[in-house]
Amino acid sequence: MKICRQTLPALILALSLSSSTVAHAYDRSQLQLLQKSVAEWNAMRNEHPELAIDLSKANLEDANLKGANLAKANLSKADLSGASLDQANLEGANLGMAYLKKTGMKAANASRAWLAGANMNGAFMKDASLKAANLAGANLRWAKMSGADLEQASLKDAVLFEADFEGANLKGTQFTKSQLLENAMLKDAIVSGNTVLPSGEPTTKGWAMMHECRFAKEAPAAPPQFVPPVVASPVIIPENMPAGSAPSAPVPATLDVREVEEWNAMRQKNPEAKIEMSDEKLGNAKLTGVDLQKATLSKSDFERANLDKANLAGANLAGGNFRKADMKEANLKGANLEGANLDRAYLKNANLSDANLKGAVLFGAILSGANLDGANLANASLFDANLEKASLKGADLTGATLTGANLTDAVISAATVTPSGKKATRGWASINNAVFVDK
Repeated sequence: MKICRQTLPALILALSLSSSTVAHAYDRSQLQLLQKSVAEWNAMRNEHPELAIDLSKANLEDANLKGANLAKANLSKADLSGASLDQANLEGANLGMAYLKKTGMKAANASRAWLAGANMNGAFMKDASLKAANLAGANLRWAKMSGADLEQASLKDAVLFEADFEGANLKGTQFTKSQLLENAMLKDAIVSGNTVLPSGEPTTKGWAMMHECRFAKEAPAAPPQFVPPVVASPVIIPENMPAGSAPSAPVPATLDVREVEEWNAMRQKNPEAKIEMSDEKLGNAKLTGVDLQKATLSKSDFERANLDKANLAGANLAGGNFRKADMKEANLKGANLEGANLDRAYLKNANLSDANLKGAVLFGAILSGANLDGANLANASLFDANLEKASLKGADLTGATLTGANLTDAVISAATVTPSGKKATRGWASINNAVFVDK
């Protein structure tokens, strides 16, 4: 049995999920109003402070959001790269896993914001308030935080290469297991005995003097506790909102997944069926748990699709577009992803063992905990990728770009091939904060 576009159009349509039923993670009417006018947006927020704001996964790249009221907004996984958030109110906002590369946040209020896992490479946060904010695991390479208030903020596991903390308030800041703090600029930063170093030890006067910091005396205090943000249920936008901001129809939080269930049932009944499709348009589709193992889907578009726990083992996905796709715990064992675009794809704990990722684009991709044993990553672009605790035993990284990649606790073996084309050594693993195993 062979399944293709001509022989089974109904099932393909079920998979592609027509545009009338595609679930966007964000509220489209809210996004449109914010993009239209910050002044009108702020007026709406003042008039309706009870309104839940859902801008998760929204594309706000290079947007001018100066002074915008985004307090307590859900901006998780949103793309704010290059945007201006100068003097914006982000107090208590959820920016987990958001993309904030080179974002302007001068004098912004991000106190108590959730920024865990955010990519803030080169973000400009001079004089910003990040008090009690959670930046655990954030990429803060080259971030400018001079004069910022980071009192009691968590930078646990954060990457701090050449971050600028000059004159910043670091009293009670948690740097536990953060990387490359020694390469950060700390002149005139204020630290205290409640500031926790990467080693887990409290800061001392001697350490402060050695790093040109100012040491402040303060009573011992318990480390701050961070509670993951609760995403509020969708709220119907009031009819008396500013003109042009009313939604055409409520956007469902999740789609009915009967189509995927029916597809998977068909696959179970016909395990020998060949799935041959190409150039499919599946952007934004809800395909959680879909069974596409051994399918041919070359050059197909899965941008921003939800493929969490999908079975794509042995599939031909060469040249596909998976930009910003959710692929958590997806099974891609032995899949062909040669030349695929996985820019900022979320592949945490995914199985990519023996996969062909030759020449793939993995800029800023989240691969933490992923299994890449035996994967072909030759000439792949892994700039800013997060490979923390990923397994790369026997992986081929010949010619791959690892600039800015996070390899902390990644498992490297003697059979792993480094970008230079040479076998990995214990020394190479140590330089990259990785774990070396003989086999």
